[in-house]
Amino acid sequence: MATRLLVVADTHVPKRARQLPEQVWAEVQAADVVIHAGDWVDESLLDDFESRARRLVAVWGNNDHGAFRERLPEIARVEVEGVRLGVIHETGDSKGRERRCSEQFPDLDVLVFGHSHIPWDTTTATGLRLLNPGSPTDRRRQPHCTYMTAVADSGELREVTLHTVSKDR
Repeated sequence: MATRLLVVADTHVPKRARQLPEQVWAEVQAADVVIHAGDWVDESLLDDFESRARRLVAVWGNNDHGAFRERLPEIARVEVEGVRLGVIHETGDSKGRERRCSEQFPDLDVLVFGHSHIPWDTTTATGLRLLNPGSPTDRRRQPHCTYMTAVADSGELREVTLHTVSKDR
């Protein structure tokens, strides 16, 4: 059975945005599994995700302290429809990322990460797919705020799509 995924990171509410865009909340409602790669900032946002998502797989980021580190792991691992997924906030510098991640996560098919706010979708020489959805609230040096959706089905990750957040959020 195909499972619809929403992939987000670096929401930074309320520091970068007062609230999460409604477009993203609609995706939370539509997803079977929501993956959040850290930097929540406000614990009430985590509470909202937990109450709205059917299933939440999440980690803390470098801007998440206290209760976040009590409630969330630094690294999460799950299997969804035969796809072995990992989630972490930081993977280090982009130079050498594929090699480092392949060495650190040989048991995964997909590693979702955040931190840079820069969308990323590559596959390493060992077959590990690396995904960074960017940020739905803080585009930094990017042209748009972003998030990703994907479908996990029969051991494959398909339909990975980078979405831009509309300006009228």
